[in-house]
Amino acid sequence: MISLGLEPAAEECSRAGCRASASWRIEWRNPKIHDESRRKVWLACDEHVEFLREFLGARDFPLEVLAVGAPASAPASAPAEGTP
Repeated sequence: MISLGLEPAAEECSRAGCRASASWRIEWRNPKIHDESRRKVWLACDEHVEFLREFLGARDFPLEVLAVGAPASAPASAPAEGTP
């Protein structure tokens, strides 16, 4: 994501061009470059959570979808099916 020097709002959706408040946190990693202890986080609004989950899942990245504010999950080595 290109920020052009601007910091996103605290809990803003990570989908390009979306400025909606995030309700979901997608924790993921690229196993080709990240070990199990490294997890990245994207935030998603209700409208884009499935799009972002499918984008990462299509690449076989291990991921977990949690509600914003939920406790952080432990690193996992296999894709996890999250909620919604």
